[in-house]
Amino acid sequence: MGNLNHSDKREKSMKNNKNTLLLVVALILGIAVWRVLNAEWHIYNLIPVAALGLFSGSVLQEKKWAYLIPLSAMFLSDLGLSLFTHMDGFYGVSQVVNYFALALVTFLGTGLKNRSVLNTAIYTVSGSLLFFVISNFGTYLGGYYGYGFAGLTECYAMAIPFYRSEMATQFFVNSLLGDIIFSAIAFSAFAYFQHRQSVVQTA
Repeated sequence: MGNLNHSDKREKSMKNNKNTLLLVVALILGIAVWRVLNAEWHIYNLIPVAALGLFSGSVLQEKKWAYLIPLSAMFLSDLGLSLFTHMDGFYGVSQVVNYFALALVTFLGTGLKNRSVLNTAIYTVSGSLLFFVISNFGTYLGGYYGYGFAGLTECYAMAIPFYRSEMATQFFVNSLLGDIIFSAIAFSAFAYFQHRQSVVQTA
């Protein structure tokens, strides 16, 4: 009897993990398509890749999947940009930094265990800011503002929202807004599915 219960629990756990994985894979494809459409519609940075990393890091028990999923979404969307838009899908060192930033946000997400509304909001904003700061360092490494200390300060001065660049403000607000909206939807959907599964298991 004990072995049967253990087998049932293991089967339910595997089913829960499979459902979670399917949910996140659907989010990957959705974000990849949305990023390509954003470029076509010129609605830049309204792409919640940082929030996807945070979500994956928080909810996926298998950490290799937690990192692979957001990075795959970024790669697929970069490939889509290259194939279907006027934008360069692959753009050198700054792109490598963006992937690194996404991995760091995913690592941040592994610390999000208590998924209360307040906790999730704090982590979402922190992840968005972290990605924004590091990705702008990638812009500096790409040489867009020159090199050296003057280039670094100019790069970050131009990136400060509501300060010098209307484009930077638009990018920052769009990115933060996209992350907040995605987190609200993704974590709410995950909590709903978890609740449904617990009801089924106790029925």
